[in-house]
Amino acid sequence: MKALVYHGPGQRAWEDKPRPTITRPTDAIVRITHTTICGTDLHILKGDVATVEPGRTLGHEGLGVVEDIGEGVANFKVGDPVLISCVTSCGHCDYCKRGMYAHCRDGGWILGNMIDGTQAESVRIPHADNSLYRLPEGMDPSAAVMLSDILPTGHEIGALNGEVGLGDTIAIVGSGPIGLAALLTARFYSPARIIMIDPDENRLAMARQLGATDTIASDPVDAVMKLTDGEGVDVVMEAVGIPETFETCQRIVRAGGHIANIGVHGTSVEFHLEDLWVKNVTVRTGLVNTNTIPVLMRILEAGGVEPAVLVSHRFTLDEIEQAYDVFSQAAQEKAIKLLLTAQ
Repeated sequence: MKALVYHGPGQRAWEDKPRPTITRPTDAIVRITHTTICGTDLHILKGDVATVEPGRTLGHEGLGVVEDIGEGVANFKVGDPVLISCVTSCGHCDYCKRGMYAHCRDGGWILGNMIDGTQAESVRIPHADNSLYRLPEGMDPSAAVMLSDILPTGHEIGALNGEVGLGDTIAIVGSGPIGLAALLTARFYSPARIIMIDPDENRLAMARQLGATDTIASDPVDAVMKLTDGEGVDVVMEAVGIPETFETCQRIVRAGGHIANIGVHGTSVEFHLEDLWVKNVTVRTGLVNTNTIPVLMRILEAGGVEPAVLVSHRFTLDEIEQAYDVFSQAAQEKAIKLLLTAQ
């Protein structure tokens, strides 16, 4: 089969690789029908994720059809259309029993990281009963693929960790795919004001289309303080993963407010405890658990959220290297989320 393979920092190739096979009774083999590229994949290609070894198939998001199952798989059969969770969970360990699938003792974020991932014609999914979700008939794949990662990430690590509440003023620093997913899911909790911050005017235009009340392209601290009469925001979400944006979050949160860090940080940041301790500020970090996928799928099925609009570019699966080139130049290409479809 063909797969997108990592060969060290800056090196990737769409090349032949052996098809995956069942190695444990709880495995399933899924033929990929749709996948996408995550900002984390770009971090991997830069060499930022040490656990990804050369030879690894990238990708942790996708939809597909079950091709084979191990004898221990009870919830799926060959031919079932499925959503692949970006986080693998055994469902039995102490962390899984607490709903912390990201820390599963025999899983977590391993697809495209510790084991071969979804940017391929087929993928092996460990613990299939707990790591796959049957797709409702007729669900738009452009929307459904967002349930693999960015929608639950925006919901769990952004809206829930930030404790967004009725009537809040919130700010999201970064209007890329994750920031926009955080916007979509934060709206479930009826904040009064949603301020989106990003230097990319194209992404800010998308944010306004999705319900942002205010957008800021430059001087975010001064701009937010003017918008809030010097008070700051109730909730601020960091959705970039660099020191400058975390700095902005610390400077615009109000007393009693919440900082929810979503971004993947490759370097340390300066934490201004000397300013924050007296403000009763809560700071939360997290890796998505994906335990809200079932409820998000129901909301999507009912039309309560429409993430398909985030798809800005479409490619066939064998055009994946071209797709990476486009996604790595997102500002110039006006790219938000890319959908790759197997032929």
